[in-house]
Formats: sequence, structure tokens, C-alpha cells
Amino acid sequence: MDTLARSETPAAPPPDVPARIQRPLRIMFEYAEAALDRVFGPAWNPLYFLGPLGFYYYWIVAVSGIYVYIFFDTGTTEAYQSVEYMTYQQWYLGGVMRSLHRYASDGMVLMMVVHIAREFAMGRYRGPRWFTWITGVPIFWLVIASGITGYWLVWDTLAQYIAIATTEWFDWLGIFGEPIARNFLTPEDLDDRFFTLLLFMHIAVPLILLFVLWIHLQRISRPRFNPNRGLAVGTFVMLLALAFVHPAESQEPANLSVVPGTLDIDWYYLAIYPFMDATSYGAGWGFAVAASLMLFVLPWLPPLKQPAAAAVDLSNCNGCTRCAEDCPYNAITMMPRSDGLPFDHEAQVDPDLCVRCGICAGACPTATPFRRASDLIPGIDLPQRPLRALRDDLARRTAKLDGPARIVVFGCDHGVRVADIEGPGIAAFSLPCIAALPPSFIDYVLSRDLADGVVLTGCREGECYNRFGVMWTKMRLAGERDPYLRKRVPRERLLTYWGGTLDRRGLSNAVAAFAARIAALPRFDPLRPGASARANARPDAAAPSETVD
Repeated sequence: MDTLARSETPAAPPPDVPARIQRPLRIMFEYAEAALDRVFGPAWNPLYFLGPLGFYYYWIVAVSGIYVYIFFDTGTTEAYQSVEYMTYQQWYLGGVMRSLHRYASDGMVLMMVVHIAREFAMGRYRGPRWFTWITGVPIFWLVIASGITGYWLVWDTLAQYIAIATTEWFDWLGIFGEPIARNFLTPEDLDDRFFTLLLFMHIAVPLILLFVLWIHLQRISRPRFNPNRGLAVGTFVMLLALAFVHPAESQEPANLSVVPGTLDIDWYYLAIYPFMDATSYGAGWGFAVAASLMLFVLPWLPPLKQPAAAAVDLSNCNGCTRCAEDCPYNAITMMPRSDGLPFDHEAQVDPDLCVRCGICAGACPTATPFRRASDLIPGIDLPQRPLRALRDDLARRTAKLDGPARIVVFGCDHGVRVADIEGPGIAAFSLPCIAALPPSFIDYVLSRDLADGVVLTGCREGECYNRFGVMWTKMRLAGERDPYLRKRVPRERLLTYWGGTLDRRGLSNAVAAFAARIAALPRFDPLRPGASARANARPDAAAPSETVD
């Protein structure tokens, strides 16, 4: 029972992933997150909004692209001239729109690459998350394809180089009746229809991209499409300033009679071309195919052995829908009642979508440790880590606590390893997610005198491994989301600490300071009227539990 309730899962990535690659990446991201938290705060930290920022850049590209399209002319000479007109004659608007189009496109690639690297570093690509991961692979290539076709349309020397290199790259496959590259041998071989076709492709690919993005988010509950307003405004101001300080400009006009010399490459979109120049077109195809296949199979290397998914006990399920509303990955569906009990619905779990976070158990109103008339069997629970085992473990291990301030720490498997801060006066328990802990357990610990204070700790405030764990926990403590913490619980005896896996010292210091403050308080007696003024206040109006980040 002890091993079920008390996880000893280390903060390091699981052993089935090459730790020599993943662990350093995770450390790098955690240091970057901590630094950006200090500068911008969690609400404005761009690393917490990589996906929404990618969408935001997409819409900037789309809007600016519509404006550029209005003034763009298709033709071997007209294309370049129309772009030059926007850049110089209409610099105050057309030039700005062109620059926004260019720099937002680069920003979209940057957000996408960092997002992929971060999800890999955090281990959020295996198990039920495989679908979101592999649908991201075609998104990457569609973004690159849309950028390459955009560079063609300018029809300067860079576009000429890209056009010849790309067509020769496809000709290397030998699947076309005639070489495509022959259309760029001389100026006479190229006509205006080429730009009409290219413009169609440049518009069609982003539309296909938007459809694949929709598929990409199908298994995610409450996906974030936009960054918060402050970050969005700051990002747009940054792009606008860049458009005026360093406006996007064309290179020399294309001339098929001359081989392009020195070129200014956009490394966000065109890095593959210097690679093929240094190797071969076959090497370019080999890299593209190998990288794609590696990303596709990565979630199953090696096959992941998962514990049992969340299980529903219909005799304790009243169909309240809380578990379905709190599930981060739409793994729970409310279905018509099948057992004859007088309720309209029952919860049904899809094991292929369940990430085994336990947030559903933390949301269940029947998951209360105060139950004595019947065994602690919630309407939904994790079979391998039941809340019943956690309650039993609490009773046994808190009985051994000693000292002026007895502290219980509830942690998260993906945050600081709470077992490292245990001591004579501290008992630590790790859960799959901090939101897997029903708030009634906090009440239980204090009202049954199992400890003098409770600490909740989990992932960083802006980025929960299970997406909503920290948010739901904070809302439950504030009385803004069911199940909320009861009014009688003294908030001065509760501490929350949100940090990464590297914040062990910070958590240890925060718990030590918290224990010192608890030792100075009179002993809490929930049966004595007026035992705590804060205990009888509304959760949202009371002095909140202390939070340390």
C-alpha cells in the first residue's frame, strides 16, 4: 500500500528515453523558464505560450499576407517590381506589412522548433500524447513549404537560387516525365503562368496547414489559441519596431542568364539548401526522410508500458461531470446511465486518451478521506495509486512525525522530488499531479491533527506537466472551482510552492521558513469555536494561503 500512495518517481526523464539528450535539454529549459519568470513573470513568460505564440504569428502572417496580395502582380518582371513598390514607394504601410509578413513567418518557425524541443525535453510526447506529437510533423513541413514558396514570389536572386535548387532536388527523385528544372534554363523558358501557379500554392499550403493544426488539437481539452493580451501586444510591438528598424528588402532581381553569386539566406526556412550544396540532393532527401521518420516513431521507442487508466466505480459515481470538465485530454465522456441508479449520466474513460494524471480523482466529490461509513472508493480513481492507499499511508506516517511543527508535503511526480526534503517533522507524498489531491485531504490532515501545516508543491506556475494541474489546484483553494477547500481550513497553515525539478533548495528553504511560522502559532483545534478567524472566512475573501514561486 505504501508504494501505491507514495511515489518515488525521480524528477529525471523516464529511462526509456535517451537521458543524455533529454535531461540536458530539460535542465536548459528549466533554467530559461526560471530566468524569464524573474523578468516577465509567469503570465508573460513566452516559453509557457509557445503554441499560442505560433498561432499568433500565423494570424499576423495571414493578415499581412492579404495586404501584400492586394498589391502583388504576377509576372516575370511585375512580381519583383510590385514588391519593390511596396517596400520603397509605400514603405509606411506596404513595406511594414511586408516586413511583418517576413518576421512573423520567422517567428512562427522559431516557436515551432522550440515547442518541439521543449515537449521532447519534458517527456510530453509518449503514451496518449502520441497523436498530438506526430500530427506536428506534417505541420513542420507545411510551414517550411509555405515559406519557400513565399520566397519564390519575390523573384530576386535568392528566389532564383531557391527555384533552381528546389526543382533539381525534386528532379533527383526521377519520378517526373521531364525535368522540372529545365523551366529555369533561360529567361524564355519562364512565363507568367508560373507565378500564378506559385501564388496559388502559397495560398493553398497555409490553408492546408490551418486544417492540420485543427486536427493537431483534437485530443486536447481547452487548447490555448492565443497568448495573453500583454504578451501579444508586446510581441506585435517588437515585430513592428523590427519592421521600421530593419525592414525586409529584396536582393537583386532574378536573371536566369546569370548564376547567382553571394546570397543572404534566411536560415529559418532555407537551411536545407546550403546543406545540399555542401553534400548532395540525395543527402537532402535522406535527411528530410530520416528526420521525419525519427519524429514519427519516437513516441514508441521503446514501447511504453503504462499503468492502468483511470477507472470508474458506478456505485459511487453520481454523474456530476466534474471529472470530464477537469480532464486535460478529453479522456472522459459523460454517457447515459447504464446501471439503473437515479442519475442521468455516468463517466466513461477512454484508456487511449487517459494520461494517468489523476486530476479526475482530485475532482470527484466522493473522493473524501472523511468517509467512514463505507470504504474510500471514489467514483473515479487510479487503480495503481488509489486515494484509499494515500489516506492509509497518511495515518501511518504522520503518526511518526515529531517536532514543534509537523508538516505534510504533497508533491507532484514531475516537480521537485519531495522525498528529498523529508525529515523527523516532515512527511512527503508524491502524486501523478498535484491536482490529483482532493482539497478535502488538506482539511483531513489539519482537522484530524495529523500535522500542523500542509505544503502543496507542483510544476512551475505557468507550465504544468498535465496542463491544468496547477491552475485547477489554485482555483480549488480559492473557492473558484469545485471541489473547493472548506471555509474552516486555516489558510495560514497552508503553503503552496510552484517550481521545477531543479528547485529542491528553494522548496526546502520555503518549507523550513513555513515550519518556523507554524511553530509560533497556537495549536489548531477545529472543534473549538473561533479557533481561527481565517478558517471561518469565505475561501475567496480570506487571506489566501501563502504562495512561494
